[in-house]
Amino acid sequence: MSAPTSAEMMKHLMESAGATREPAADMAHLAELVRALPKVRDGRETRVGLGGNLFDVVITASGLQARSAVALMDSIQGGCGPVIEDPEGGWFYWLVPPGSCGRWKPHHHAVCLGAPHTITVPSLDRSTPPGPYWVRPLASDRLVPTGSLREALAQLRPEPTPHAALASQLGITT
Repeated sequence: MSAPTSAEMMKHLMESAGATREPAADMAHLAELVRALPKVRDGRETRVGLGGNLFDVVITASGLQARSAVALMDSIQGGCGPVIEDPEGGWFYWLVPPGSCGRWKPHHHAVCLGAPHTITVPSLDRSTPPGPYWVRPLASDRLVPTGSLREALAQLRPEPTPHAALASQLGITT
């Protein structure tokens, strides 16, 4: 997959501006994304903000159950949407449609995050460790559907659950 061309980005900007060509409401997020894309395309990982028009992320443990969930999503989707593994942290990051965080109901084996959080996106050609890598590559035509993912995770139950570790990282106390 290649990064969007400038013409494709301009087309997206024009379409998102609406009939009166009003400025898009999330121009800061879009500008951040435009600055990040060349890094990802050119073989460098970069931090990208979640939410906006890009994607949210569902976080699960990595491991055999998570890999089985990817295989199940492959069969459901005809090829699973984008998934990043962070082997150092022991996490899978499932890229889901933007806005999913606001609709995500609590799940024992997964957490969904959106804005204002960020994620490290590996270069598009990184498919093995060290560092974060694509278990399933980013494609322009799909993200992971949350309904099917919820069901797969409930069935396969990847452990350990991410809640306590993420709460600690984010400084959340109960």
